[in-house]
Amino acid sequence: MKITPRKFLRLGIWIAITLFLFILGTNIWVVQSTKDQIYNSIDAPVNDVALVLGTSKRTSEGKPNRFFAERMETAAALHSYQKIKHILVSGDNRSRYYNEPRDMLQALGDLNIPEEDVSLDFAGLRTLDSVIRCKEVFGQDEVTIVTQEFHCYRSLFIANYFDMDAVAVSADDGGPIGNMLALREVLARTIAVMDIYVFQREPKFLGEKVELPISD
Repeated sequence: MKITPRKFLRLGIWIAITLFLFILGTNIWVVQSTKDQIYNSIDAPVNDVALVLGTSKRTSEGKPNRFFAERMETAAALHSYQKIKHILVSGDNRSRYYNEPRDMLQALGDLNIPEEDVSLDFAGLRTLDSVIRCKEVFGQDEVTIVTQEFHCYRSLFIANYFDMDAVAVSADDGGPIGNMLALREVLARTIAVMDIYVFQREPKFLGEKVELPISD
């Protein structure tokens, strides 16, 4: 059967509309199902552990990354308000020159957080890895996730799927984040839905269980 240019165009339009609606639908699902679990640092419920999701301390231009600073400040505030007892920093550790958990440990130390109140997860390569490892490796079902508001929805969606009793604290005011980052997050939410419901992806690394030294 010969496909005419007109039929080919119609097929392309149909595929584009279907893809758009799928992305829109998954984003609505992710946001609407988690929006009531997001707090600011003062109103957040009390949990033993805060899971701080990693990001680079510097942007690709070499400037200080405000997302990194905001997450550190928010985690320190939760500790100061006694909303959490222990901080688990989870991020990428791809080389000796790029180590998100070590950078976060140092930044929290600069904010007067005792080193014994911080544990490091070096295998938080993705949000999915960080959240699942928090439960499966570090034994934390009840956790306060610390990240920017746009990222809270996806993090909580993953935590909810794995039956964690999680809340998130927004490390910012929910303001504009830039078109490229907003688009990236929209696509990341759809990918997260596919990862857990279709592909059933697991963390790249799990390993032996680790008990966090949570103070009384």
